[in-house]
Amino acid sequence: MGKIYVLGLGPGDVGSLTLKVVERLNSGDKNYLRTEKHPIIDYIKGKNISYETYDYVYEKKDKFEDIYEFIAKDLIEKSKEFNIINYFVPGNPIVAEKSVEILLEMEKQKRVELEIIPGMSFIDPILIAVNRDPIDGLKLINGINLKPYYVDINTDMIITQVYNSRIASEVKIILSEIYGDEFEIYVINAAGIEGKEKIFKIPIYGLDRIKEISYLTSIYIPKVDKINKKLYDFNDLLSLVERLRGEDGCPWDREQTHLSIRECAIEEAYEVVDAIDQGDIDNLVEELGDLILQVIFHSQIGSEDGNFNIWDVTTKICNKLIDRHPHVFEEKKVENSEEVVYNWNDIKFKAQNIVSYTERLKSIPPLPSLMRSYKVQERAKEVGFDWNNVDGAVSKIKEEYLEVLEILNNFKGGDMDRLEEELGDLLFSVVNVCRFFNINPEVILNKSINKFINRFEEMENLSNQRNKDLKEMTLEEMDELWNLSKIHKNKRFDKN
Repeated sequence: MGKIYVLGLGPGDVGSLTLKVVERLNSGDKNYLRTEKHPIIDYIKGKNISYETYDYVYEKKDKFEDIYEFIAKDLIEKSKEFNIINYFVPGNPIVAEKSVEILLEMEKQKRVELEIIPGMSFIDPILIAVNRDPIDGLKLINGINLKPYYVDINTDMIITQVYNSRIASEVKIILSEIYGDEFEIYVINAAGIEGKEKIFKIPIYGLDRIKEISYLTSIYIPKVDKINKKLYDFNDLLSLVERLRGEDGCPWDREQTHLSIRECAIEEAYEVVDAIDQGDIDNLVEELGDLILQVIFHSQIGSEDGNFNIWDVTTKICNKLIDRHPHVFEEKKVENSEEVVYNWNDIKFKAQNIVSYTERLKSIPPLPSLMRSYKVQERAKEVGFDWNNVDGAVSKIKEEYLEVLEILNNFKGGDMDRLEEELGDLLFSVVNVCRFFNINPEVILNKSINKFINRFEEMENLSNQRNKDLKEMTLEEMDELWNLSKIHKNKRFDKN
């Protein structure tokens, strides 16, 4: 087993080289550099120090993972051949160095002996350049394949690996969606290198317009100002709810329990659906926020009671999503979305120890009746208890309608229970027809309700134009206005 000295070359200025690094450069052992694209290379060449680089690997392989894996394995082979070798990387070996991370993992497997000799990382000169103290938090992010959920608006951030305009453009798009175009950030090039360092304080929209972007470029994003805050994230919402429930918070919020606000979750969910139906995006944003508030409010109550917290909630749902998507997170194959739904339910039933088909039906929660009917019929379909086509479902509606009609034609007060039963059967059969066309009965009934309200509003407007109150009108007069209201085709939910 060979030994590898892993050494940091610092940010690029000769003055930042440590004595140990200089000694190893001149040790006579084989020197390997991850890349020659580093300002310190001029110093190494000037001292006639021999070295080899791995720049050629970047040309041969497409993925960075493959590049760093190759470098690590090759270094181990070189260490076996020469017993002791030196491996030099930019900055500090344990800061943003994937090849070193792989080597450390291989050391755990007893494949190589490592000795890490640190150098100054690029972080120190960047902090000096922007005059920021990281005491309240600093997040380091790789600019390659940046995702919105990596961003933390309440913490200073450094984005590295922004080495060309393409990556800068991709980073700009993500930051603009979160912070807005005008939020000011720092772009630092060649941080800590005397005579080459450049600092730009610019709005986000100008990020990809800077010509000096190179392999020495990093972006510094200050956290959002708490005093003049215009942007909030999930953690801000957690903090606000905690304060509202605190000793100096809101009396109403402090009094609430899981039971007292349970209807709020239903109301907010329906308001989300209504915003979707109306195509009102601004309202949808607001209503989704209200719905999230319900989750956080219950989580805060759970935390105060010592039962659960928001992290239990997010962990639970993440585990569920992973467990129920084996075709994504494991090797299981699926042919279509129907198979995905079947597997989802099958995994759920096993987790809940549901064995019989009847238990599957009973496990459907007490949703609004139309939705529950739809789901019960879907579960029955899974075992083949269903019509071959919609004709059977339509015939069932006719059958149930005739049974209702028979009761009404011979109605007596004592027949109320039977009437309720048959009316329920009629509604259930109507849901079956909806199901054949993948139409949600709850949604379309709500549309019909809204259509009725819109027409009623128009009818009232017409009555006001005639200086008549609806209560003073006969049914025939109101029916005339109702028919007139149908003429107005531009009413939302009124297409007939």
